[in-house]
Amino acid sequence: MTYCIGVMLDSGLVFASDSRTHAGVDNFASFCKLSVFERPDDRVIVLLSSGNLAGTQAVISLLQQRVRKDVDQNLWRAETMFDAALLVSDAMREVDRRDGQHLIEDDVGFNASFILGGQIRGEPPRLFRIYAAGNFIEAGEQTPYLQTGETKYGKPIIDWVITPRTTLNDAAKCVLVSFDSTMRSNLSVGMPIDLVCYERDSLCVRMRRRFEPDDAYFSELSREWSEGTREVFRRLPELNW
Repeated sequence: MTYCIGVMLDSGLVFASDSRTHAGVDNFASFCKLSVFERPDDRVIVLLSSGNLAGTQAVISLLQQRVRKDVDQNLWRAETMFDAALLVSDAMREVDRRDGQHLIEDDVGFNASFILGGQIRGEPPRLFRIYAAGNFIEAGEQTPYLQTGETKYGKPIIDWVITPRTTLNDAAKCVLVSFDSTMRSNLSVGMPIDLVCYERDSLCVRMRRRFEPDDAYFSELSREWSEGTREVFRRLPELNW
């Protein structure tokens, strides 16, 4: 399992993913699940992956190969982020056609999904959640964030804090707290955490960071959140029986 989130704000986009993958309780490993396709002053496209690691890596490799070979249908040639979402969907279906039946025979299944977001010159930033079947939805004013993977533990803090008018820095802190909450409750999500903040209309990535298990800032954030939550709890009105 994994946890990935993309947040769409008036000021830009925030993306984050954990790095844990496992094949059983005694076989944990770390792999980066955040990919950036960047051509400064033209486009920034960020892809977060969740699900079967071999499947998601195959999809990302296929997209990267098409960019390198400059085939007719690749992410550099996409005119809109909607077109980019279609290209990711097509790559997923191609990998599934090749491997899907073999995975079913092995009782595994393709089980790959993505969060795609970014900005292409000429249109505003956009954010999509692409499901295993290749269909997708787009974030909007009423749904400013999209999650995939182990979402339930980190969702409440996002719902309490995030609005389209939240600043990039506040949204980034909120996202990190949601990861802290998730990791406290589910061992299948773990560090390192990869974080990207994209400023609207910048058409380049200026803020990217990886948080390792001993990261001082993340440790302080976790401690302050825990202590603050306990303090607020202590101030709640007493229950009268």
